[in-house]
Amino acid sequence: MVTKEENKPVTENISKKILISQARPDSDKSPYFELQRKFPVELVFYPFIKIEGITAKEFRKQKIDLAKYSSIIFTSRNAIDHYFRMNEDMKRTIDQETKYFCTTESVALYLQKFILYRKRKVFFGATANNKSLFDVINKHKDNQSFLYVCSENQQDSEIVTWLKTNKCDFSLAFMYRSVSNDIKPLLDEHEFDVICLFTPSGLKSLIDNFPEYRQNGTILGTFGENTSKAVIEAGLNVGIKAPVPQAPSMVTALEKYLAEEAKK
Repeated sequence: MVTKEENKPVTENISKKILISQARPDSDKSPYFELQRKFPVELVFYPFIKIEGITAKEFRKQKIDLAKYSSIIFTSRNAIDHYFRMNEDMKRTIDQETKYFCTTESVALYLQKFILYRKRKVFFGATANNKSLFDVINKHKDNQSFLYVCSENQQDSEIVTWLKTNKCDFSLAFMYRSVSNDIKPLLDEHEFDVICLFTPSGLKSLIDNFPEYRQNGTILGTFGENTSKAVIEAGLNVGIKAPVPQAPSMVTALEKYLAEEAKK
């Protein structure tokens, strides 16, 4: 039985306003909201980017024969959505023997929306990082042709480098693009202690909206090596980083940060 005392925030001497540059979770059971139960913190959700699908006419210019590829690599739900949309737009039936390689279990489970989920056809890394994905691909790469479905303006260079280094038969398939959202009104009206970025496109949106952006004490949280690299290359500082061994998700990274702040 949980008492009222146990439900109290771990500290009452801090108050943080955190901007999560993604859409608000559909469920109140999201671990993000557990942070609000543990800490006196306000979370604001607002996507920095919006996704636009590339048309079948545009896609044909890439000269990619979708039927050629026996294995598909997905790093996000967006990639899954647009892969199956593209096949439908091109009136193509997907081979039931196609294999799918996903960065995380949650991405892999999303495939159930489109296919009959079979474990011997769907694979994902044991942990949410590229090395874990590479370990899985390495076991199945013989006699496979891979299609890496990604955004026109964002693909994971580490994945591309690994596929090249390991002499995999692969192609990049651009099926969607990310476009910067108008976030100026939000940031003009509110001051945030922390802004969490999840992709280089999220940072691009911030810079597109504020070309002279300066942190001025704002902590930037980043998810993924590519996002961290983009922030540093922009001359900004990374204050919260995930995934790392002690913080495999943005939620756990924020929790660690808030706990440390509470001790000050």
